[in-house]
Amino acid sequence: MDTSSLELASAGEASSRLGISRASLYAYVSRGLVRSFASPHDPRQRLYAVEDVERLAERKARFRRPAVAAATALDWGLPVLETRITQITDGHLLYRGQDAVALSRTATLEAVARLLIGGLDEDAFHHASRIQASLPGPAIGLHGFVAQSVRLLSEPGPKETRAAEVAAILRLVAAAAGGGDPGAEPLHAYLARAWTASPQAADTIRRALVLCADHELSSSAFAVRVAASTGASLRHAVVAGLVTLSGPYHGGMTERVRAFLDNPGTASRPAFGHRLYPDGDPRAKALLENVPLLASDATTLRAIAAGTGSTPSVDMALVMMERAYGLPVGAAFTVFAIGRTAGWLAHAIEQRSQAALIRPRARYVAADDSSARISSP
Repeated sequence: MDTSSLELASAGEASSRLGISRASLYAYVSRGLVRSFASPHDPRQRLYAVEDVERLAERKARFRRPAVAAATALDWGLPVLETRITQITDGHLLYRGQDAVALSRTATLEAVARLLIGGLDEDAFHHASRIQASLPGPAIGLHGFVAQSVRLLSEPGPKETRAAEVAAILRLVAAAAGGGDPGAEPLHAYLARAWTASPQAADTIRRALVLCADHELSSSAFAVRVAASTGASLRHAVVAGLVTLSGPYHGGMTERVRAFLDNPGTASRPAFGHRLYPDGDPRAKALLENVPLLASDATTLRAIAAGTGSTPSVDMALVMMERAYGLPVGAAFTVFAIGRTAGWLAHAIEQRSQAALIRPRARYVAADDSSARISSP
């Protein structure tokens, strides 16, 4: 990115202006609140956009007033709750302190689910699932998959241990996509078999499931935590996550990405990059390693990188994976949702352990209601 028109400050200057430590400054950078760039004079030094620092300083001043803070905290704002599950810091995604990209090289979704949730027996996923619900066939497209998953999760399950319940929920969501009972088969292998995918595609699906497993307090994770805070069951909390993920500004972005890649000259270009990763989404980079991209998709990536310096988001990478291996249309969203179910379960369990209802307040804003008034008889 051309920074010649930007006023930049050192870490010391930026943190001093904000009245925070350097560690807090780095946290703001990881959340996309302050842009950081390599110094043209010393590549080891990072410089920070003064306009972002000034905007954040003004915002912090407003936050000293509780009403203003409450009104803005939920819009990519400062943290609103504590978690031990996932951290996004300095361009890295960490699951319980372990780098998600490093985990994705060999780990399965089941292993990552145990890591994120904690306290599960190592053999939690070694027993057959014995799904009793009727499975009419695979449902892969966004709307069909969400509807089938919701139907399966809405049916009452047997009384189970936590480990068995977690395994059953993950397998039910996978069963909605594959149209059969996964049994004790690793979920990436089950999906690859259901979609008649190659061994190389199966390993990429495994990597995608791990990279999508959680992303801190995303919109869907927050919806899950709200549901769980009311005492809703784990299954119903996951339903809240699924329907939230389906929105076009969250996991449903994959549908917009596909339309763009099919018609890059006519369809609107979806957002590239990610606000939490100023230097590029590490999940997308890791997912696309060694993936044989379609020639047209590779050309699109090069053109956008050359024209804007933008890098693909994980949504873009998932759709390019789907197209590269000839997976069923809609598999990008399906893989996203199945992987993210592991994180939703972790968030639901963590929230329930806190025994606190999430119930923010709204600030009423008076408006001209004269046209809606009820006339006296």
